[in-house]
Amino acid sequence: MPRSGSSRSSARGRRVARGFLGVVLAGVIVAGIGVVTALRRSLPRLNGEVAVEGLQAGVRIERDALGVPTLTAASRLDASFALGWLHAQDRFFQMDLLRRSAAGELSALVGPAARALDRSVRVHRFRARAQRVAAAMPRAEHLAAYARGVNAGLASLGARPCEYWLLRTRPEPWLPEDIVLCVFAMYLDLQSADGDFESALGVVHDVLPSALAAFVAANGTTWDAPLVGPAFETPAIPGPDVVDLRRATRMGASIDADSGEEVEAHGSNNWAMSGAHTADGSALLAGDMHLGLAVPNIWYRASIVYPAGNGTRRVTGITLPGAPAIIAGSNGDVAWAFTNSEVDVSDLVLLEFEDAERTRVSTPDGPRGLDRHAEIIAVHGAPDDTLIVVESIWGPVIDTDHRGRTRVLRWIAHDLAAVDLGLLEMEEAASVDEAVEIANRTRIPTQNCVIVDRAGRIAWTLMGPLPRRFGAAGRLPCSWADGTNGWDGVRDANEVPRIVDPPSGRIWTANNRSVDGEWLGRIGDGGYALGARAQQIRDALGVLERATPNDFLQLQLDDRALFLAPWQQLMRETLELAPEGRFDAEFRRQVKAWGGRAAVESVGYRAVREFRSAVVAEAIGPLLGPCRAADTRVQDWQLRQREGAVWRLLQERPLHLLDARFDSWDDLLAAALDSTVVRLRRWGPALTQRTWGELNTTRIRHPLSRAIPVAGRWLDMPRTALPGDRDMPRVQSPTAGASQRMVVSPGREDRGFFHMPGGQSGHPWSRFYRNGHADWEEGRPTPFLPGPVQHTLHLEPKS
Repeated sequence: MPRSGSSRSSARGRRVARGFLGVVLAGVIVAGIGVVTALRRSLPRLNGEVAVEGLQAGVRIERDALGVPTLTAASRLDASFALGWLHAQDRFFQMDLLRRSAAGELSALVGPAARALDRSVRVHRFRARAQRVAAAMPRAEHLAAYARGVNAGLASLGARPCEYWLLRTRPEPWLPEDIVLCVFAMYLDLQSADGDFESALGVVHDVLPSALAAFVAANGTTWDAPLVGPAFETPAIPGPDVVDLRRATRMGASIDADSGEEVEAHGSNNWAMSGAHTADGSALLAGDMHLGLAVPNIWYRASIVYPAGNGTRRVTGITLPGAPAIIAGSNGDVAWAFTNSEVDVSDLVLLEFEDAERTRVSTPDGPRGLDRHAEIIAVHGAPDDTLIVVESIWGPVIDTDHRGRTRVLRWIAHDLAAVDLGLLEMEEAASVDEAVEIANRTRIPTQNCVIVDRAGRIAWTLMGPLPRRFGAAGRLPCSWADGTNGWDGVRDANEVPRIVDPPSGRIWTANNRSVDGEWLGRIGDGGYALGARAQQIRDALGVLERATPNDFLQLQLDDRALFLAPWQQLMRETLELAPEGRFDAEFRRQVKAWGGRAAVESVGYRAVREFRSAVVAEAIGPLLGPCRAADTRVQDWQLRQREGAVWRLLQERPLHLLDARFDSWDDLLAAALDSTVVRLRRWGPALTQRTWGELNTTRIRHPLSRAIPVAGRWLDMPRTALPGDRDMPRVQSPTAGASQRMVVSPGREDRGFFHMPGGQSGHPWSRFYRNGHADWEEGRPTPFLPGPVQHTLHLEPKS
């Protein structure tokens, strides 16, 4: 029987569809082959010989099984070139993101999604500042050599890095000023770009009675563990004549305690012991910098060998892709490590206007106009955006406060003295004394620098610029119009605090306050971390004698919950007061047998942690309610030392500072317990399945993985439940933690350890993309020095 027209149409439609699908499939295959080919061609060179322009002599690059390179050069300048070449081969896209993030130029690469971020950063005009800094920098020949090396390394790839294929764009050449921009990116990461801590303190002191402000915004607590001086006591509780919550309907909108802080766990640790207290008589150094975690990791390992004096210098440690120096490590004579210092390096200055149009402001030298700069923001796939940046003599206008006063930011990062190449000098230091002098004149985001040397000596000091203030201490926003307040440049090296060869033979820092008295007055408080983590490290070091590198590694992995132990006791007592059937017996048992660690399997740890957050919200939130009502930007966690106030309230239980919703402090604790259960049950009804590991599961992602359906996960590190938290040495959260761990003794580097999340290469097809990550997760000791040579490449000058 002949087919009907509709049947013929259907058959023809199926043939067309099959043909179309065949074409599409062929296109996909061709495109896939093209992508695979491009990926392969863009892999870093590992072996052979490459002729490049810009070298003075040949450089040998040997890689071990993890891809860690050893560069052997005829000069440090050639080593800078070769390091730039390597960084470009393995990490160019990461470097590009770093310089663009500081310059406010991400939109030109990724499109409109980054426009708001670019606008917030352009206020600082870091591109223009970087140009001025680079032009005036000593040892600028290293900037030029490194930049030449980056561009040569990029050109030596068989194809542009794969990220640029996905973004349909091409990489821009590397400029010497881009090195400065990468350091500015670290300023943005490590210091406040908007003065949020000082702003919050300003609101607290403006809105609350002075006694209450002193109580909730104290300078420290009994958890303090400074290197010099005692812990600070929490001020006395203000009386009912100052504030009485029982007579107020509400003091204003309360604050969700720890909002924004519960998710992340930032911080860093370092410590040292002199040779008198170690097993082999050598000084021992540990350092682990805690930062946001991503793929690839922020740091890149390297060992650099070059002639020095009558011999050879070998410097091993971590580098920042985008800069030519070893950031932290050991040179055989001296080893050094950093933690963020949290000292006060910025001020909020209140402008006083001379005219109704608000175009001229009062200054010590008379009325001055405000400068306006048009910042053109290129946007990939969209029209350019224009931002008008308004600047005073003290810095850019950033916002208005809760009283409508215009504020500018005076930030050390804006100074010509913000960045230099002093770390190149640190590579050459021969003793603690030399290293301390170098540290005090080096310009990076100001860090706690702990130093040890081959002779068994140890030291602490600050590396990075410090403002020399006059007038106001800089803790609160104020006017500089009449000349009584301000900065008189940057402190000289001899004004920077330093501790050399302490009698205890031990040094430790963990973003906490390290000094007191006159020294503290010089460096200020930029928002020191609660001292609990530092105290745990200090106490562990105090009982440690004949220390070994493994002892230090175990301390880096210490997840004991000493800070939460009093909260666990309080939660147990509150559970005992609860009606018998209110919480199931197994949940009570889990809290009681919590284990005292931030262990992945612990339900009790997670419950205690949630309970603390709920109690803090109920206890201190109402006191800060007027601050939140005045300025919604104020958050409870910005008051870093509030723990002392909360515990004083819980111990003394003043009725006049109890929210009127509760009849007693026991009622407040019971409500916090109920809130804890509600928060835990958001994850599922079975409380006994709410482990710490369920929440603390890593999300270490490539910047573009979210944009690639399904295949994007291939770019990320595996999701793994890990122990640790923010108030213990093993700092860990889903997206932040130890960006590196090292333990090293100068001259005995072969006995040291090193860990790093992710791998050396940023190329997803590289054998070095993930290897080493599992060791970091599990805390397995791996060598500080590069291992046996697996690959050898020679860079030769092009004739």
